[in-house]
Amino acid sequence: MKAFLIAAFLGLAAATTLRAEDAKLAIGQFNFALPSPWKEAESTSPMVKALVKHAPEGGTALEAKFFDFGSDGGGIEANVKRWVGMFEGTPEVKREDLEKDGTKIALLTATGTFLDGPAMSPQKTPRPGYTMLGAVLNGPQSTCFIRLTGPKDDVAKMQEAFKTMVLSPFAK
Repeated sequence: MKAFLIAAFLGLAAATTLRAEDAKLAIGQFNFALPSPWKEAESTSPMVKALVKHAPEGGTALEAKFFDFGSDGGGIEANVKRWVGMFEGTPEVKREDLEKDGTKIALLTATGTFLDGPAMSPQKTPRPGYTMLGAVLNGPQSTCFIRLTGPKDDVAKMQEAFKTMVLSPFAK
């Protein structure tokens, strides 16, 4: 019986998505786990606090960008509205609102023609069939924004891994 319980425990421990050996990423008050295959990369933008890449099997490597502006940054509603506005016309939008340990979290999925380009530039490249995964974590000390955009099929392969990473600061 003891051997069975140990084997069952080890099996459950191995099956969890987040592991002690996962890379860690601290953004503001939040400590994210980066389970494989997420890998931290170099950011060339001073606004991007961290950049992580994920290459789904048979898909394109995509980047998730982390932003933190302390207690500023426009909050949840302003950012969700701005992100939806980065698409031409009216994209298909799904939103999930959560609250964990005093932190309000908004998870956004938007699909349509993404207008790609620098934030303040009027020059945008339309990218039809793109999906954005976005997350706003509005905590007691800071607000963290995470955004990943790419071809719809590739992003769909990463959606659960993105959500697991976003919610990792609250994993028990």
